Amino acid sequence: MTDPKPLFILNGPNLNRLGKREPEIYGYTTLGEIETWCKQAAGKRPVEFRQTNSEERLIEWVHEAIDEDAAGIIINPAAFTFTSLALLDALKMFPGPIIEFHISNVHRREPIYHRSYVSMRATAVIAGLGATGYPTAVHAIEALIEQNKV
Repeated sequence: MTDPKPLFILNGPNLNRLGKREPEIYGYTTLGEIETWCKQAAGKRPVEFRQTNSEERLIEWVHEAIDEDAAGIIINPAAFTFTSLALLDALKMFPGPIIEFHISNVHRREPIYHRSYVSMRATAVIAGLGATGYPTAVHAIEALIEQNKV
């Protein structure tokens, strides 16, 4: 049996400040705690869990997921969700399932948060479950990966 393909979990700007940043919206859970939960939820599947404040680096990681033939991508692009056509173009090149993830329910927030470029490519969107929604996203992408097997 071959080793399972990796799952990329990519996080955008300011998510390194989770636990301190606007806890009334994002809670007190840190990104380190979320990474632990995601790796536990993934079981034997390898997880590349990353965070950056750089749009360029986030796009390069999507390219890396393509080059490494990753099984799927869970991406919380944060502010780049609403601003980055370059990120959308990179995600369009990824052949596998993509889950766009947001800790808060972006549709209950200010109108600027209502138009997602990433949603134009995402297989599914999960929003509003809080930090504990990350493992839910891992289970959901595993189901999408399984559905796409021939």
